[in-house]
Amino acid sequence: MTRIGFYSGSFDPVTLGHTDVVARAAELVDRLVIGIGVHASKTPMFSTAERVEMLREETLIIADKTGAAIDIITFDSLAVEAARAEGATVFFRGLRDGTDFDYEMQMAGMNGAMAPDIQTVFVAASPAVRHIAANLVRQVATMGGDVSSFVSPEVERRLQARFAGS
Repeated sequence: MTRIGFYSGSFDPVTLGHTDVVARAAELVDRLVIGIGVHASKTPMFSTAERVEMLREETLIIADKTGAAIDIITFDSLAVEAARAEGATVFFRGLRDGTDFDYEMQMAGMNGAMAPDIQTVFVAASPAVRHIAANLVRQVATMGGDVSSFVSPEVERRLQARFAGS
């Protein structure tokens, strides 16, 4: 039986915190589906295509190292529906702190009520990336700050290009 996990988010941009969760989740499943939530009410910094491309670039080495297949999809429905469509039996959710835990427990409860066949596994962020939040990375980048310790060199390049001449 193939173990399939589902990890969702906006990934705007992909941070070292995201790839930390991906790497550890990929160790636990045969196939990890990364779902990029696309919602009409949100205006992301990077287009959907750019976020898919960034995630593909960032996860190639992880897939090679872990042996897990890593697929990137987009979805505009509930995460439980997207996970179910992919055959996932586990949701992976990253936790940085107690605030994340409180929110993620509520989300796990809701997801569990809608999809009791899909378990939620919390992945505690590694200490080196625990402080990283994509919204803060966007803010620092927007103001011309150094984001090199929060994102990969390729994502940093994309952020710099986005704000060049701002």
